[in-house]
Amino acid sequence: MDLKQLDYFVHVAELRSFSRAAVVLGIAQSALSRQVRALEIELRETLLLRNGRGVTLTEAGQRLLEHSLAILQRVGEARADMASNRDEPVGRITIGLPPTIGRQLTLPLIDGFRRRMPRARLAVVEGLSTHIVEWITSGRVDLGLLYNPEAQPGLEFVPLLEEPLCLVQRADALASAGRGPLSMAELADARLVLPERAHVIRRLLETRAMHAGLQLDIAWEVSSVAAIIDLVCADYGQAVLTASAVAASGRADLLAVRPILDPGLRSVLCRAVSSRQRPTPLLRQATRLLSDLARGLPQAAAASSLPG
Repeated sequence: MDLKQLDYFVHVAELRSFSRAAVVLGIAQSALSRQVRALEIELRETLLLRNGRGVTLTEAGQRLLEHSLAILQRVGEARADMASNRDEPVGRITIGLPPTIGRQLTLPLIDGFRRRMPRARLAVVEGLSTHIVEWITSGRVDLGLLYNPEAQPGLEFVPLLEEPLCLVQRADALASAGRGPLSMAELADARLVLPERAHVIRRLLETRAMHAGLQLDIAWEVSSVAAIIDLVCADYGQAVLTASAVAASGRADLLAVRPILDPGLRSVLCRAVSSRQRPTPLLRQATRLLSDLARGLPQAAAASSLPG
């Protein structure tokens, strides 16, 4: 077993595909398959199950993935430590982004890395805020952006942007529904398309409604913001999102937003990092780059930029 084999295995496991992993790694798929097979033979375990759609992890594969991520992270930290006297960013870093932010930030993030940290490697993963918290805690992700986090032991959060939540509806529905802000009581009358209960916006809305003695009319539960906007445009209901999420969707001309009067219904974009992680030159520079890009997002014009 060597580090290259573990790195290859992690790429296949995370991408769920030998062909995609081969493209990312820049090697032949046959060579990649041989390395992973050699790892399985050495460990005397089947790590991956091949099927027509790609691969899935076995129980043994899932355990090895957790070990591999921890091992590769420690190796990266060791390499970064050796270069720390030169303050030269080297090694590999993984950044987690919410899907709406990922669509806007991935390209400038990679471009900034290529210019500022040419010897470093960057991986970008997307997920809900709750998933990003878990990934940072487990060490899969080094740094991330997430919305409305709850206090977590071992994690440090820095608020970057704050924006009110709004009712999102079809633009042609404004005439009958009104144009100004609305109250929580009025929100309870809307047929809503909301994310599942694990989503931060859903939890915040249900908590506020409970405190006000109101029951929300949740017509559909959908995790994807893009799919939620599609359903609103198709008149399946109304959504609660930020104005910036609507602007980033590319369909703002079909939609209208009405701020919700409750002052507590605000979406706060935070930067998150493990408090147990050593602040290497790579982590410090990546943190600065990510924070600068987040504050420079088009949504920042409609949101309040926070210090830090």
